[in-house]
Amino acid sequence: NLLRGVQRLNDEDCLFLSGCLKNKPVTGEQFTIRTHIGTFTSLHFECNRIRQPVEVWKRFCFSLQGNSSLLSLRLSGNKIGNRGTMYLAHMLQVNTGLQELELADSDLATQSVIALTIVLKSNRSLRSVDISRPLLFSHQEEWAVHCSEMLAMNSSLVELHLGKMGLTDAGMERLTAGLRFNHSLRYLDLRCNRVTRDGTQHLAGLLKENPSLQIIDLSSNRLEDEGAVYLSEAISWPGCGLKECSVNSNNIRTKGLLALTEAMKANTTLTHVYIWGNYLEEPVCEAFRELMSGGRLLPERTDVSAYEVDGRVFLAEVFTKLRRRYYSCVAGTSSRRLIG
Repeated sequence: NLLRGVQRLNDEDCLFLSGCLKNKPVTGEQFTIRTHIGTFTSLHFECNRIRQPVEVWKRFCFSLQGNSSLLSLRLSGNKIGNRGTMYLAHMLQVNTGLQELELADSDLATQSVIALTIVLKSNRSLRSVDISRPLLFSHQEEWAVHCSEMLAMNSSLVELHLGKMGLTDAGMERLTAGLRFNHSLRYLDLRCNRVTRDGTQHLAGLLKENPSLQIIDLSSNRLEDEGAVYLSEAISWPGCGLKECSVNSNNIRTKGLLALTEAMKANTTLTHVYIWGNYLEEPVCEAFRELMSGGRLLPERTDVSAYEVDGRVFLAEVFTKLRRRYYSCVAGTSSRRLIG
């Protein structure tokens, strides 16, 4: 029953769980756990009522420091705040087992974002990190400087989500400077930022030099035709390793989208492309119909479908989107999960 109310975790529940993470059974008046959470590989507590009290996060993060079985921790959608995230950053200095960390929509501040990037310079266990939609009030993008330095030094991270960060072209220039020295990252999520043609030019230069990136999410930015042309030139470049790309809702018109179709003809590495939300005029519709009818672009690997009415070709939206995750620390293994 999808309409049935779902019980959410609150701060008191989190305190009980922190005790369990120390491999001690916890029994309360209305809450009893008979198994040891120390044996779980995943804790998924997205969108609960875990808020900001210092004692809650202090105990929770302290209990995780020596935990070696936990591989995935998803806390997105909770009001963790700046101080709670600082405790998590301190925990990551000690914990060597955690591979996946999600803190999107968790009210992170500039200080906590910078603290996490500093920790990632030396952390060698994390493979996937999501810090999308923090609360950043500075326009100087200090976090981008630290993130660039982290990417230049980190050799284990394969997936990074930086959506809704307020990233501008200047921040993109910083990020690409660090990514030139990174050969492990495969998935870069930059959706819902402020990247325009100038930032795309920096990204295109990176794709020509570094073939490591395989998936890029640029949806809901402002690439326009010029940015799409820069990106298409990079895709056409010999040795470009990009396999999946989303440019949804980027104010791209005929010139940019046609350049993208020509790039796909020149380079067969790119297999997934998502374009809905741009200006899909008839030349674009015909070009994408040709790609799909010729087998170059499979229907399940794009978000549009071609149809014809009165001799004119149109594109309709198909509800297929770019994958949200690339790395899975529990794929193909028998694991125990606790989902709140």
